[in-house]
Amino acid sequence: MWIFGWKGPSGFSAISTAEQVTQGIDGTALTAIVTGASSGIGVETARVLAMRGVYVVMAVRNVEAATKIKQTILKENPSAKLEVMQLDLSSMASIRKFASQYISSGLPLNILINNAGVAMSPFMLSQDNIEIQFATNHLGHFLLTDLLLETMKNTARESNQEGRIVIVSSDSHHYGYREGIRFDKINDQTGYNKYFAYAQSKLANILHANELARRLKEDGVNITANSLHPGAIVTNITRHHSILGFVSILGKFVVKNHHQGAATTCYVALHPQVKGISGQYFADSNLSKPSSLATDAELGTKLWDFSFKLTNPN
Repeated sequence: MWIFGWKGPSGFSAISTAEQVTQGIDGTALTAIVTGASSGIGVETARVLAMRGVYVVMAVRNVEAATKIKQTILKENPSAKLEVMQLDLSSMASIRKFASQYISSGLPLNILINNAGVAMSPFMLSQDNIEIQFATNHLGHFLLTDLLLETMKNTARESNQEGRIVIVSSDSHHYGYREGIRFDKINDQTGYNKYFAYAQSKLANILHANELARRLKEDGVNITANSLHPGAIVTNITRHHSILGFVSILGKFVVKNHHQGAATTCYVALHPQVKGISGQYFADSNLSKPSSLATDAELGTKLWDFSFKLTNPN
């Protein structure tokens, strides 16, 4: 159990914090986007990256909340480089607008952290008429990554530094629909199960990272793509799931805090140990093993094609 703090090969454990796994790392030459940086582990991810000198773009739905968080971080660390930009991952129009604005800004992009998400939501459709968990957790990040990939390639080439794409998944991906991805039933309300639908979206995150890693390697691009499980953390992502309120009462012995929850994300994004590693799944700042469905290359290719058609309907 993570509570005992057993260290893995990386030298870190489940109780390691984001500050601990990035100690001594200089990120002053790097620029990162962190989605969902207005709550939960997204805030801690942005804070710690900025602490290490990274220029952090907080891509958020709630600009007002993120602006307050930015001011709080600046009080603690006046030299932090932070920018807030509006992004609603459940809306393809919002994603395209964000990407266009980012590209127009001329900013480089070394690190893309696809962190934002919703969990265990009642059945509802996104603005693009796609089941909300699949739309937000997977499809939105798929489109965002696709739109920003050329910028990342240019940055990697010009800076001669490895680019890193980090996709926050969950060990919940083990507990979804039997077939993994219900391609023909994404919007099927009658067979909808909010837990299975969440697991489906998290499985899609890993499949996306793996297929992306394969394509980047095939193209000979100096960019890695990895996925991870942050740990059991009660955050705003679980706002639709009241039972988890009870879990939060159980406290420190059951779940990670935000400092620990953001550790694996920051480790995969910044640590030299991860250099050159791509298409892998991490947990507790160490390599981990996902489900057999998550490593199914054929399923990953099918999901890629399916996602591309949904995000490019014309």
